[in-house]
Amino acid sequence: MKNTLPKTFSKAAITLDNKTIEGIDEPTIFHYFETLNAGSFEQTSQLFALEGMLQPPFEAMIIGSEAIAAYLHQEAKGFVLLPQQGHKVLDSDDAEFLVAGRVQTPWFTVNVSWTFILNSNQQIMLAKVNLLASLQELMHMRH
Repeated sequence: MKNTLPKTFSKAAITLDNKTIEGIDEPTIFHYFETLNAGSFEQTSQLFALEGMLQPPFEAMIIGSEAIAAYLHQEAKGFVLLPQQGHKVLDSDDAEFLVAGRVQTPWFTVNVSWTFILNSNQQIMLAKVNLLASLQELMHMRH
């Protein structure tokens, strides 16, 4: 199954609650955040290439769309991703983007950054989530 965005997905539709991600105009990245926030984890996983990888904080790499969908169903329910700004880092056969923002969970809100590497078909090869909290902040979240 080819992982591409629907032909009807246009730049006009790539906002998150009427907001844009400053510095980012890549539809795949917007679609990643939109589908995750909607709880449409199968749709999120279909944005990844066949060998695509999700690297959550403090966990092993999740490889392949089925494994990514299963992981998101288990771990991401109730999360709200709030990307704020980003930029393109690398532009070759694969494009790399960095996005900064926050994630609201049912228990806390934390600053995060996401690194995306997209292949030439605009499929996600890697989505890496980095927590931008201090050790003290992380320890406080446990209580």
